[in-house]
Amino acid sequence: MDSEILINVSLEETRVGLLEGGQVVEFYVERKRDASLVGNIYKGKVVKILPGMQSAFVDIGLEKSAFLYVTDIHTGIEEYAPFIDEEEKDNSLQLVSRRGKPDITIEDIIQEGQEILVQVSKDPLGSKGARLTSYITMPGRYLVLMPGVEHIGISRRILDEAERTRLKTIVENIKPRGYGLIIRTASEGSDEEDIKKDLEFLILLWENIQKKKDRVSAPSLLYSDLDLVSRSVRDLMSQNVTRLVIDSEEEYERIKDFVKMYFEKLLDKIELYEGTEPIFDTFGIELDISRALGRKVWLKSGGYIVIDQTEAMTVIDVNTGKFVGKEELEDTILKTNLEAVKEIAYQIRLRNLGGIIVIDFIDMERYENRDRVFNAFVEAMKRDKAKNTISHISELGLIQMTRKRVRESLGRVLCEPCPYCEGKGFVKSPRSLCYEIFRKIKKLVKHGGERIIVTAHPSVAELLSDEERLSLEEIETHYNVKVTVKDNSNLHQENYDVAVL
Repeated sequence: MDSEILINVSLEETRVGLLEGGQVVEFYVERKRDASLVGNIYKGKVVKILPGMQSAFVDIGLEKSAFLYVTDIHTGIEEYAPFIDEEEKDNSLQLVSRRGKPDITIEDIIQEGQEILVQVSKDPLGSKGARLTSYITMPGRYLVLMPGVEHIGISRRILDEAERTRLKTIVENIKPRGYGLIIRTASEGSDEEDIKKDLEFLILLWENIQKKKDRVSAPSLLYSDLDLVSRSVRDLMSQNVTRLVIDSEEEYERIKDFVKMYFEKLLDKIELYEGTEPIFDTFGIELDISRALGRKVWLKSGGYIVIDQTEAMTVIDVNTGKFVGKEELEDTILKTNLEAVKEIAYQIRLRNLGGIIVIDFIDMERYENRDRVFNAFVEAMKRDKAKNTISHISELGLIQMTRKRVRESLGRVLCEPCPYCEGKGFVKSPRSLCYEIFRKIKKLVKHGGERIIVTAHPSVAELLSDEERLSLEEIETHYNVKVTVKDNSNLHQENYDVAVL
């Protein structure tokens, strides 16, 4: 399917949309104040070892110490596991293993105060610091360089066997000792000169990092990955991409210089947007982004899905909604589930949902229908570049899956927890608060003849003075007190004050 890349550049942020068939399927945002750290290489200092968790905190100069797991010290090849043949992957893991034996602990590998070369593999997420790996991987346009590993791998997305053999032969002939290489999908159809140029650039970059490491003390940034605009050219410009359109003349000229130097064949695909309407409005992306932030997504049939993102996982629920079907119930359910499959796969990719994802499909009685839904979902997820593992649909109609999370989801980037409900998604009802106030009054009253001042949000104060007035009068009579209700629109709905005078 033909694709397009659209880039909107402003003073504050850069936004990138990848379109397939005219619909945005991936969306990236980079704000100048909090640019992604993934790919950055640091000389860090181990500040604390956690034997119970087999991990360490490493100071790399950020506000929070970064996290290094014992497995991330041994190997970083899992990053590319979905794209490497099983035999190659097993050999790679054996090659890059630093343990030598399976029962070695993190204390045997690093010590507190030790300076160590590390790379950010995951941005800080929520309250967690950045995740690190000590196994460096440096992606270029056509290759990924892995210093210290004698290995050649190839993207699984290159399906043609003759092309795979051709590319492997080229890389085998140019690979220097002491380096591992993974052939990226973008290398399909490229010639030896292009690949060799990419390799020379990556090796030069690595040698410069090594020289800088010897000159500085920890913590220090040794290498910062490309910005979002340049990464979009490097990582998203596949053979299927027909054009890249950008609305900033300055960035357009910068991209052209970048492409001329490293990827000259892409030059005729770079276009400057000169329309008067904002680029994302012209291509309908703003609407898709707004839709991707909503909790409920309607399906064409009248059914809908509900997406709830929690701290630990994302839960997606499928409902028939307005769709009643024209045949028996099982067929209606099957059609809704099959329609939901495509939308769910699309929303997972667009929203960049990661970690544990549980999908609650509508219960189906027939096993063959469950298989159809499961197989359709697996097929729909094949277009997703992120590594994922999908378990078979359960007796309860649930599909459980995991998806690799490197950066925050779209909702976490563009939104923040509601300060009103504190992220719960709901608040106590005015009636519940009225009854809570009644209990508070009864608890505070010590002697008869006292005066009580209740200050509450207008919705609560109105209910106290109207529908719940009788209950308030009963309290006044029983406890021999006078209750005055005042409203304050500045109060949170759940906040109130009960004062005894």
